[in-house]
Amino acid sequence: MQLPIHIDSRSGQTLQAQIAEQIQALIRHGQLPLGSAVPGSRELSEQLHVSRNTIAGAYGHLIEEGYLQTRRAVGTFVCDTLPEDAIAAQPPDHLPRKPSHRRAINLPLPYTGRGLPGLHRRVDNSLTYDFAIGKTDANSFPDKTWRRLAVECLGGAATRMSEYNDPSGLPELRQLIANHLGPARGMVVSPDQILIVAGCQQGMNLAAHLFVGSRTPVVLEAPCYRGAAFLFESYGARIVPVPVDEAGIQVGALPAHGVKLACVTPSHQFPTGATLSLDRRNALLEWAGRSGVYLLEVDYDADFRYDDSPLPSLYALDRYACTIYISSFSHSIGPGLRLGYVVVPRDLIRAATTIKALIDNGLPWLEQAVLTQFIRDGSMLHHLKRIRQTYRRRRNTLISALQAHFPGGQVSGAESGSHVVWHLPPELPSAGELGEMAREHGVGVYPLSKGPVWFFEDMPARDRMLLLGYTLLNEEQIDAAVEQLSAAVKGAPPHHAHDSG
Repeated sequence: MQLPIHIDSRSGQTLQAQIAEQIQALIRHGQLPLGSAVPGSRELSEQLHVSRNTIAGAYGHLIEEGYLQTRRAVGTFVCDTLPEDAIAAQPPDHLPRKPSHRRAINLPLPYTGRGLPGLHRRVDNSLTYDFAIGKTDANSFPDKTWRRLAVECLGGAATRMSEYNDPSGLPELRQLIANHLGPARGMVVSPDQILIVAGCQQGMNLAAHLFVGSRTPVVLEAPCYRGAAFLFESYGARIVPVPVDEAGIQVGALPAHGVKLACVTPSHQFPTGATLSLDRRNALLEWAGRSGVYLLEVDYDADFRYDDSPLPSLYALDRYACTIYISSFSHSIGPGLRLGYVVVPRDLIRAATTIKALIDNGLPWLEQAVLTQFIRDGSMLHHLKRIRQTYRRRRNTLISALQAHFPGGQVSGAESGSHVVWHLPPELPSAGELGEMAREHGVGVYPLSKGPVWFFEDMPARDRMLLLGYTLLNEEQIDAAVEQLSAAVKGAPPHHAHDSG
């Protein structure tokens, strides 16, 4: 360890005094924390090009004054208590304290008044069964395979950790993603069009960097993921809300001109779960091409289509080269991985790559390397097939249980994704009240109005809808959870069943 000490041979002070004074200042200002070790006399003498006796004399002076202490056969350390603290009176608690400077007072509203995207939730240990959205089942994570691949990748870590990564992402990972998008999403892309990002949120951030300035009009679905709304607002965007129905965004309600960017979730609209119909996909692309608008296609749940083939992505249908495609591995592997990708049209490659480099100069190497191997050796395909079947069974169990206990309700958004929207039957209380009743019975259900959702105008039916994620619970737990929900509605006393999962 080197200390930031500078000695001046022309000073009137001795070298010993200069060294002691500067070490004392480092201790008093907290740069050398209490209890921390200081360099040995040999090490410091070599750093400062002075004799060891000079260092020993300075240390001896600081030991006498109570700033340093020695530990036999260990070394020299800063004392746990400073001498001035031992003799100085502490200010009484009742005296007024000097107010701190309010340096953040001029930050724009999105940073101080809007809040967080809302996906992160602390684990609630009071819940026996949790229908939370945006999480994956830890028991479904390919733990053994991932650990094996991580160990294999660490064999080349010394070289790869000693250099900056390509800001666009590992070339071999981008090639594998390009290969995957052809059969899976009908997209013909080259690796240089793909940028590896830290999930969909950073992908949208990249698009905001490219397109949004003060008062830039941006179309968002209404309702939508609030992390998108808050993000674009933070860049100064003027949000243009366009309503959604059971077939997705209402293309007929789009503005005729003046928009620069439109953000949509066509595969599984968030939060309603609607799938944008093929006719509307083509109409949306025609509108974008005619109006000079770029479309931001956020395909966050692309890997989970259960009962039929997925529709082609907007990017695959696009004849105008106006679609930017975003997806991630958060739902297929786990949100803690924080890896996703953006596919940009060719005319945006240079600008997008430059902005990506300015944002983070490249993501960590190891996670990308392990993911590359996970895809390359077929483990990803095997994992997807397995959890797609698992989630289909859980979705079916949830729908059947709701129909059995609450025959008057309806479920939407079940064709794909990892959550459904339950439209409450008329005899049940509001979604907010039902959520509180369920919590008393150890069941977590989430009103649409309290999730990570942004409403641009009043939506009267929103307090008659619950968001129910089905990835965290197995079939037995789902049945038990819905039974507990039914008991809550009937007024039965809470009974927290043992979690058998």
